[in-house]
Amino acid sequence: MANLKEVKGRIQSVVSTQQITKAMKMVAAAKLRRAQDRITQMRPYSQKLSEIIQNVSAGETDSGNNPYAQDKAVERVLIVAISSDRGLCGGFNSSIFKGVLALIDEKYREAEATANLEILPIGKKAFEYFSKRKYQVIDNYAHLMGKLNFGDAKEAAEMVMEGFLAGDYDRVDIVYNEFKNVATQIVRKEQFLPIQESDDAAESLAPVDYIYEPSRDFIFDELVPKSLKIQFYKTLLESNASEHGARMTAMDKATENADELLKDLRLTYNRTRQAAITKEILEIVGGAEALAQG
Repeated sequence: MANLKEVKGRIQSVVSTQQITKAMKMVAAAKLRRAQDRITQMRPYSQKLSEIIQNVSAGETDSGNNPYAQDKAVERVLIVAISSDRGLCGGFNSSIFKGVLALIDEKYREAEATANLEILPIGKKAFEYFSKRKYQVIDNYAHLMGKLNFGDAKEAAEMVMEGFLAGDYDRVDIVYNEFKNVATQIVRKEQFLPIQESDDAAESLAPVDYIYEPSRDFIFDELVPKSLKIQFYKTLLESNASEHGARMTAMDKATENADELLKDLRLTYNRTRQAAITKEILEIVGGAEALAQG
């Protein structure tokens, strides 16, 4: 049985750890509220803009009018993997890594075998994970989640879009965590480029003869790229909110586990202390009897 000093030291260590997890939970909760507000405000705008683009694309008889909708033979692939910069957020990052590997295994084994698969990690954890496993990694935007803003997200989206137009990539997919609530984050594997026409748009709106104002060229030169940048930024906001939710949940569970461990340690401490007291009493009684007999 451990001595009192060891048990007391363990209790103090667990109490200190519990204080840290409580503080981290409170910080994550505060950040989550801000992140949740941002994604809640972004979703309606992003969804409506995406619907407009899909509706217009559905009404086009010539797909060549939209260079971002050009469906090519898939040879060169880029996967955008969105993770966090820090750990202590449960399975948040590992689910992204598993999602990317599953996507490669399902659809892009040939591209990986021919060295035509690249990964754009956004978040330090994704950069570290895929770099260590010798994937072709683009490290320009690994820091993006540190101070998330539209300007940096726009720059990253433009790099991806220019690569698609230049023929560097035939397909661009994004793997990220979608925020549902504090306890639930859903891994999404979505095709970013080329733009996919939704089934609803195809069934209800094609073919439609649209009247363009100011012009069709303006729609595809200005509105489509803007929509793609907004969609890209939305995935980052989803991941950001999911990260704080996952960290809040993880720290809450860690605090609860610390409570259970403290109960066990305090029980052990009391038993050890009682055993030590009983032993001392027995030694005193034994000594007294020995003196009396002497």
